[in-house]
Amino acid sequence: MAPEKERNGLDTYAFSLEGRFCDLPTTKHGEEMDLTMEGESNKLAYSVTDAPPWYLCILLGIQHCLTAFGGIIAIPLILSQRLCLQHDGLTQSHLISTIFFVSGISTLLQVTFGIRLPILQGGTFTLLAPSMAMLSMPEWSCPAWTQNASLVNTSSPEFIDVWQSRMRALQGSIMVGSLFQMFVGFSGLIGFFMRFIGPLTIAPTICLIGLSLFDSAGISAGYHWGMAAMTTALITLFSQYLRHIPVPLPIYTKTKKLHISRVYIFQILPVLLGITLAWLVCYILTVYNVLPSEPHKYGYMARTDIKGDVIGKAPWFTLPYPGQWGTPTVNLAGVIGILGGVISSMIESVGDYHACARLSGAPPPPKHAINRGIGIEGLGCLLAGAWGTGNGTTSYSENVGALGITKVGSRQVIVASGVLMIIMSVFGKVGAIFTTIPTPVIGGMFMVMFGVISATGVSNLQYADMNSSRNIFVFGFSMFSGLVIPNWILKHPESITTGVVELDQVLLVLLTTSMFVGGFFGFILDNTIPGSKHERGILAWNKAHEDDSSNTKESGEVYSLPFGISSYLSSSPCVRYIPFCPTSVPSSLVECRVNTNGLEPKQLLRHP
Repeated sequence: MAPEKERNGLDTYAFSLEGRFCDLPTTKHGEEMDLTMEGESNKLAYSVTDAPPWYLCILLGIQHCLTAFGGIIAIPLILSQRLCLQHDGLTQSHLISTIFFVSGISTLLQVTFGIRLPILQGGTFTLLAPSMAMLSMPEWSCPAWTQNASLVNTSSPEFIDVWQSRMRALQGSIMVGSLFQMFVGFSGLIGFFMRFIGPLTIAPTICLIGLSLFDSAGISAGYHWGMAAMTTALITLFSQYLRHIPVPLPIYTKTKKLHISRVYIFQILPVLLGITLAWLVCYILTVYNVLPSEPHKYGYMARTDIKGDVIGKAPWFTLPYPGQWGTPTVNLAGVIGILGGVISSMIESVGDYHACARLSGAPPPPKHAINRGIGIEGLGCLLAGAWGTGNGTTSYSENVGALGITKVGSRQVIVASGVLMIIMSVFGKVGAIFTTIPTPVIGGMFMVMFGVISATGVSNLQYADMNSSRNIFVFGFSMFSGLVIPNWILKHPESITTGVVELDQVLLVLLTTSMFVGGFFGFILDNTIPGSKHERGILAWNKAHEDDSSNTKESGEVYSLPFGISSYLSSSPCVRYIPFCPTSVPSSLVECRVNTNGLEPKQLLRHP
């Protein structure tokens, strides 16, 4: 399998085969094995149940954290605009710490009790669109004085109530929506839903997530288009033009001691490098007063000293806790909108599970594991709502693809990533540092990130026959409706008057959520307009999520519950009726290891 195809079409930021902390195995004569590219792509240094050395777990765990860095910090920074927190950097830092904490907890739960594959959990953009729609309702629009930094007193009870009331309403909606996801997962209904959802539903849904956020990207970048363009250019340079250029770095291993190894650093950290360099340029221009110091002048928001006191005010240590913003409230309109995002998130996650299994040397996940994974993701969203991230959690496709390059598919690495995210969240200064990134730099990052999200949605059309006029109509109409209807409703919110206030709010949120409108039309049209499964892309979609398990370990060893829970439950005849419980346990874990064709870690890294 070619590397590009093995990564499921996603460009990921990871170590190349040559950039690992080990070398290729040698023959008896000390010569390197002559492996073809296809042969290399099928070999694993560590499969899903193996335990790499602790230092390798930490180093690769850091890499996975950095890969998810852009997506995780982007969500609270976007939400802060609708939560009236543009000028409250300290609260933004608390939100960043909270989302890191919940992401770490959710990752540990998913790897230990959920799908049990090396898959990272983090904030999701599928819940961001309905959240923004809910907060754009007239009753939640920010007071004019909160948009003026000179009028905002971040410690005043009035200001605190303004943003916390919005956060509490968001929390309650997410918590109720997460209960639906838990029910769908643990009851096994996810398989029923997937029968009716194909590429022509998924493509407009995901694509419109990115397109609907163009305004946020434009506003942030518009504060200084020069800085935004530089950020975009740097990220593009690193991720596309320099990604295949290795950088020699000193690496220490027990076998070869300190030596120089080539690492594809630009492929690993393009977003972090691009933001850091643009941030540094803004700092230099601020020090030499090249950027204006008057708030009303163009370019002022590119200064790095606007929130200079945030780092000093932020505590060294902080521990996020449930209900830290107050008791969550429930908004019916918000709940309905969040449900649409939850369904989209579940669909994406099922695809991620299969891709992760393929790249980590595991057999295709059985139904009970998928049910458990979706249920645990719902639990993660419940925790995110309780802690108050303003978002939920989902599986990160970027980190799934990273497994295809590192050839380290061990879930112990992802456990290390979860622990590292929790540690980062405890240090309050870390979150504070991220809030000092100039707004135009964030806007430049958004332009790349939202564009990639939109393109990811379009990429699902590869499974459907796009020479078919039927499919062209379904996708085109769904996309255009997802742009036109929300835009018109936002300009004429008073047009929705059914006489029932609650129903008006529900319709307003749904019809202003591009993702919902486009996905709804795609779902209805794709399931009602006559067309074969081949034409609709259903057959190709299902085939893409199947896998040859000849190179993998037995399913029981990978997907059974830990700590002997499966062995205990297997004695009960009722277990077979529980959708999220394995029905059998392998009699010998040793036998499960016999048919593994991946490179054994003992052969690769153990002392001679």
